[in-house]
Amino acid sequence: MSLFYLSKPYQPPEAPKNLPLNQPWALFGGISPELFMKRYWHKKPLLVRGAIPAFALAKKNQQELSSPISESELFKLATDEMVESRLVQSKPWSFESGPFKKSSIPKIDRKDWTLLLQGMEAHHPAAATVLSWFRFIPDARLDDLMISIAGVGGGVGPHFDSYDVFLLQMSGRRQWRISAQKDLRLNPNLPLKILQHFQVEQEWVLEPGDMLYLPPHIAHDGIALDAGCQTWSVGFRSPSFKELLQEGLWRLAESLEGIPELEEKFADPKQEASTNPEELPRELITQLEKKLAGLKLDQINQFLPGITAYLTEPKQEAFFKGPSTPLSPSQFAQKISFQPLVPHPQTRILSLRPHIYCNGEMVTQGQTTQIKGAWRTLAAHKALTQKGLRSLETSSLYEAYLSGWLVFRSE
Repeated sequence: MSLFYLSKPYQPPEAPKNLPLNQPWALFGGISPELFMKRYWHKKPLLVRGAIPAFALAKKNQQELSSPISESELFKLATDEMVESRLVQSKPWSFESGPFKKSSIPKIDRKDWTLLLQGMEAHHPAAATVLSWFRFIPDARLDDLMISIAGVGGGVGPHFDSYDVFLLQMSGRRQWRISAQKDLRLNPNLPLKILQHFQVEQEWVLEPGDMLYLPPHIAHDGIALDAGCQTWSVGFRSPSFKELLQEGLWRLAESLEGIPELEEKFADPKQEASTNPEELPRELITQLEKKLAGLKLDQINQFLPGITAYLTEPKQEAFFKGPSTPLSPSQFAQKISFQPLVPHPQTRILSLRPHIYCNGEMVTQGQTTQIKGAWRTLAAHKALTQKGLRSLETSSLYEAYLSGWLVFRSE
């Protein structure tokens, strides 16, 4: 069999525009995303051998695929101040944050170290492609893709996560041990969040192309068995209700600036002489009740715009740079007719019908029907090619391009 299509290094295929959610996927061991969500998501672990079939196919034909990102590329990224990186060493345990000097990164043949690189979808197209495989899960939940590269014995110790995670083995082998134990106390004497008592219930060795899914609070420990072991972790956001409501309330309070009747001063012409002047006036409470009832602050729809805006805020370390030689509105309209406009890898877009939010802002308010439709396409498909766009000078679409939030695919 000819293997001309098996790239070296492995080149992750683009996910189809419309994911076949009710069809069996190799990624989930021959079950559909619908069945995966019903049986496993947030419920129990799933081990999938050959989740990425290209690795097993190459091995069967006595070939070997390498990771889409080489170790030298990862080491170079770890020296970049724009990349969030961490170095964990065991025996004894130690923890450092990057960026790192090249000389401070352990040699690949050294033992007991792990280099972690966060948000890799923003720094390498292969990572962004792999992350897109999981868009059957709402974008509001999807966080980022972290890559771990390690020497033999490398790991971060037995721990647990408060979110769901998919662990894809991309290079070398890693031994995983897991437990559904209830005792999640941490060792207070270590610089990392390592469990004080870890009781192994199941264990496997994952080879390139295998995947392990873990729901929240499953204790796990991964140990590299080969030099240059790479594990790609797709993680998910799990904000607390406190966090969501605080952000929603804060933005709701800001929105009150646009309600003229709230500028009126409190007045109490019906106030009677009081024998309890220290008490909050009943008249003040009554009038506030009426105002609150009019604002409908007890309805979730009042909070959702602020919460959606919050969930689209880019990560703190995100950096956007507009084009060095920006296209004019007419040039922009012409280019978008044949070349896809896509979100910058660190841009976040969510829909709250009928509006679209991008990087913390509502971008469809006051826009033309055409621009609103363009944003809806971008939110749904992460790409936009459209002919006949008009009135771009003041459009939020063109402004997002100038800000570097949206880029043309080849750039």
